[in-house]
Amino acid sequence: MESFSLAQARRVALGAQGLHRPRPGSADGSVDGGVTMRRAMATVERLNLLQIDSVNVLARAHLMPLYSRLGPYDVGLLDRASGRSPRRIVETWAHVASFVPAATYPLLEWRRRNYLDEAWGTIAGAPLAHAAEMDLVRQLVAERGPVTAREIHDELVATGRSGPRSREEWGWNWTMAKRCLEFLFFTGEVMSARRNPAFERCYDLPERVLPAAVRAQEPVPDDEAVRRLLELGARAHGVGTVRCFADYFRLRGPAVRRAQAELVEEGVLVPVEVRGWDERTYRHRDARVPRRAEARTLLSPFDPVVWERRRLEALFDVYYRIEIYVPGPQRVLGYYVLPFLEGDAITAFVDLKADRQAGVLRVQAVHPTVHAGPDTAAALGAELDVLAGWLGLGATGVAPVGELAPALADVVRAA
Repeated sequence: MESFSLAQARRVALGAQGLHRPRPGSADGSVDGGVTMRRAMATVERLNLLQIDSVNVLARAHLMPLYSRLGPYDVGLLDRASGRSPRRIVETWAHVASFVPAATYPLLEWRRRNYLDEAWGTIAGAPLAHAAEMDLVRQLVAERGPVTAREIHDELVATGRSGPRSREEWGWNWTMAKRCLEFLFFTGEVMSARRNPAFERCYDLPERVLPAAVRAQEPVPDDEAVRRLLELGARAHGVGTVRCFADYFRLRGPAVRRAQAELVEEGVLVPVEVRGWDERTYRHRDARVPRRAEARTLLSPFDPVVWERRRLEALFDVYYRIEIYVPGPQRVLGYYVLPFLEGDAITAFVDLKADRQAGVLRVQAVHPTVHAGPDTAAALGAELDVLAGWLGLGATGVAPVGELAPALADVVRAA
């Protein structure tokens, strides 16, 4: 059995994610055109998916993984890839709501079909709760798509099928139109043709969104789809446990165990020992051990490297949780905290906010990890300069919160 140290396993994981080399692109954050559509899509295919989240305190979640690996790039590339025909990436429920390569979409048909088990209550119960309205929503999408939930809601209100939206609730206070559309989206009866400037889905029929070559494919048997998705998760992680690989597409149940056994038998998953990781681990047969890891970059809270928190603790020896939903006084690291990757170590946690009105990248707090070195503040300061430039912000401001804040503030002032 192959045996790896934790340092070697980290390099395998970073290499699989394209995070072992210094990023290309400009050092001042300007978009210089060096990242082409081909290069951007190659990175998406390497990751297999980009998680979508509505929080926009810094940048949209799906935009950050490409920045972390490619440096400053034209975000319009992703808009074109997902919003113009032939679409290279499409939206579906994968890890959670995600962009995936169009070729991956058929592998998730079993999830769309099994919505009663795979979707949460608001979605799964929509056909019974809104049976009559569901048919009308289908008709409106067919006639008017691409169309937003807000536009469908206005039509239902105008025809007396729905009341005004309640303003008394908080959180995901969805209208009936939104619940119907999200059920149809989850099951694949409608798709997202694009996102509008307000980041609302514009719903349309699959035949007007999904590339013809993908629509023409034969259905993938459920077990084969799960096996292929587990293999994609293993390829993207490089090394890890079956739990890590299954979490990539949120796979569960007996089908995962069958897929694991088949992939091991076929030699796709190679059992390995990772010294210091007290779990059964595997290497994807195509994963390699880079000689060194030299990247310096910030990772989004929704980056694949940090999704599986137990994996992150085992490999990088850091404890990290997203605290968006934690009351302010109880937060330890901050609201929107990004791990700072320096070589093969996570050396700091940085709570960031893009103050677009003031044109300032605000460092709300910055905490070193046990792996921080004497040059971490300088390296982080340089990275923040690049990020601020990419976001179109003219300055960086450091609040006096966190042990690394004084050193980082000195670096920012000197720059």
